[in-house]
Amino acid sequence: MDTAKAKKALKKLTKQKGVSEGAVRREIEIAIAEAMKSLEPQAQAFWKSIPHNGEQPTPEEVTTYISG
Repeated sequence: MDTAKAKKALKKLTKQKGVSEGAVRREIEIAIAEAMKSLEPQAQAFWKSIPHNGEQPTPEEVTTYISG
């Protein structure tokens, strides 16, 4: 899955659930930020292994990585 497909999946999810894309994106970003705080070595290795451009992976980058 590429990030374009991940964006499409995110939009589909928001339509199915009847919530805004912004709300879903914020919740996912909060979950990512909290998960990245884990001190567990396996968790740290996982987050470092996700290719990303910013300080933390975007919801699309995480979705693409996990689905790959």
